[in-house]
Amino acid sequence: MTAPALQSLRVSVRLGATLALDDVSFAPSPGWTAIVGPNGAGKSTLLRVLAGLQAPDAGTVSLNARALLEWPARARGAQIAWLAQQADTNGELTVREVVQLGRLPHLGLFTAPRAEDDAAVEQAMRETECAAWQARRLHELSGGERQRVLLARALAVMAPILLLDEPTTHLDPPHQVALVRLLQRQAQLGRTVVSVLHDVSLALLADRLLVMNHGRVIAEGSRDDPALHAAFIDVFAGAIRIERIGERWITVPQLEQ
Repeated sequence: MTAPALQSLRVSVRLGATLALDDVSFAPSPGWTAIVGPNGAGKSTLLRVLAGLQAPDAGTVSLNARALLEWPARARGAQIAWLAQQADTNGELTVREVVQLGRLPHLGLFTAPRAEDDAAVEQAMRETECAAWQARRLHELSGGERQRVLLARALAVMAPILLLDEPTTHLDPPHQVALVRLLQRQAQLGRTVVSVLHDVSLALLADRLLVMNHGRVIAEGSRDDPALHAAFIDVFAGAIRIERIGERWITVPQLEQ
């Protein structure tokens, strides 16, 4: 049996006095997995561990059966593209220059972009609808526009694994829908997409969901799994219910006592 490309095994992380992750094992498969749970559940910490940005205090993280932190930074960066929840948006770089940074794992700092790099940048900007203002500076853009540029930078890596922490931040509803379609396309191409999402209805559009609470995995399964739905409702203290409309599942506030 082939080992999962990226996996955590019994990982624990302590941040100060808080046990942010407690014995978490997770091996995302190709397709789109959404990580959900209440504030402080450990979602972003798990994503940072999977990206190699947070060393675990216990347990292991591996990429293609090799310890993740043993990978050279550039090689790891070519395999795993990362979108942070709070990214630096200062400086004088243009939109295109920011997106071109996604090609650094393939080029290094001093190699001129090749035709394939330019093509990857063009495709990423086209998919995120930011090509029209590629000459503008990042700090001149609205929050939603900046988010689309930073997503384009992650896409430009052309990595087989995409880790996205709150990718819908600052996006209006039309661009949230566009993002969902984009993630679905990436999944259909065989990429492994893992996103942390606070919008639980959007999360139910993913192929699979990972439900977390108090630093632990509570449930993992397909979006159609009744047991996952029950865990989903439980971690949000019964404040929502899940209903089916056509082929989709949605969450509805549970206002009745």
